[in-house]
This record gives sequence, structure tokens and C-alpha cells, in this order.
Amino acid sequence: MITSRNREPKIKKGLPLLAAVIVALLVTVWQSGVFDTQAGPPASAASAQGELAELVVQARSGMGGYSRDKFPHWATVSGECDTRETVLERDGQDVRTDSACRPTAGTWRSPYDGGTWTKASDVDIDHTVPLGQAWESGAASWTNDQRKAFANDLTRPQLKAVTDNVNQAKGDRAPDEWRPPLESDWCTYATDWITVKHYYKLTVTQAEKTALTDMLTRCR
Repeated sequence: MITSRNREPKIKKGLPLLAAVIVALLVTVWQSGVFDTQAGPPASAASAQGELAELVVQARSGMGGYSRDKFPHWATVSGECDTRETVLERDGQDVRTDSACRPTAGTWRSPYDGGTWTKASDVDIDHTVPLGQAWESGAASWTNDQRKAFANDLTRPQLKAVTDNVNQAKGDRAPDEWRPPLESDWCTYATDWITVKHYYKLTVTQAEKTALTDMLTRCR
């Protein structure tokens, strides 16, 4: 007969191993960037040119089967805050929020056109590489979880607060079809676009690559 006294050492022996596994998992998740809310600094023109050269040049596959619902957003980041609210707080100045994490005050400057806004309702959260553009250049074959990670990526320069009607004018267009109205943003826009496409191994068309190469000449 096995007594509880005989079983107790076995339970205690397993606890350090379980704790080590949990710590290792948490470290892995942390290093993956899931908890990051600050995007890294813009890539240099030189590194962007190197990454652009590594992208596969290929015609877009088309929008067949595409739906924004296949890129679940906005995801909960922390507490009551979702991805949109997190970006609004990150990209704004003097942002105040209510108990549900909704911005009640703040100032936002749109990098695409230089517009400054004091109402969060005048600001959209733009996907640097639009969801439809991603679909046409490789994301159609991703899993739902992969598309969710892409749509809520706070680590790469994929999300930014911009003037709502400028974001709507951009739609799902690539740099050969649309560029920020503010030419001084072209360098950052191109390096951000390349950084995102390179990280997610998305393709580019020749026209898109040519446009990005031209925009990189604006970098100083």
C-alpha cells in the first residue's frame, strides 16, 4: 500500500521542473514580442535596400476569397485595452483614457499628411502593409492565427495613427499605387513597408519594388 507520505516527495520533486517549464514559456513569449507595445526605430535606408533585394518579386495573386474578417482585429493587449487603443495611446501626446481604455483627450499628428487632431474619432489606425495587400502577396495561405498576429503587430512598424480620410484614400494600395501626401514621409514609409514585408516573407511586384527604390532615394 502506498501512503500519502510516500507520494509527497514525488509531487515536490516535480514542482521545480514544472516551474522551470513555465518560466521558459514566459521568456519565449516575451522574446517573441507579444507583450511589446513600442515599435522599433525606423530601419536605415541601407538595411531596407538589402531587405528589399531579398524579397521575392512576383505578380499579386488577386483578392479572391479575401475578407477583413480573416485578419481578426483588434486583439486585447492588456486589461481593457485593445490594439487600436494601445496605438492611439502610443502615438498620441498627452493622451487620457477612461476606465474602458477609450481615449478621452489627446493630440495626434498624422505622419502621412502632417494633420494634427484632438479627437480620436478623426484618427484611423493604418496597417502600413494593408490587409488586402498582404492577402495578395502571400497571406492568403496563412493560418487564421498568423493573420491575426499580422493585423495586430505592435512590434514591427505595421500600425500607426493617421488621418482617417487619408487612410481611406490609401485603402489596400501598394506604393506603386499610393504614397503619403507628405513627401518628407516617403523614406520612413518605404523602410517601414519593406521591414514588414521582409519579416512576414511577403512578395512584391516589380512596379512596387521600383516605387520603393525611388522612395528610398528620399532618405538622407
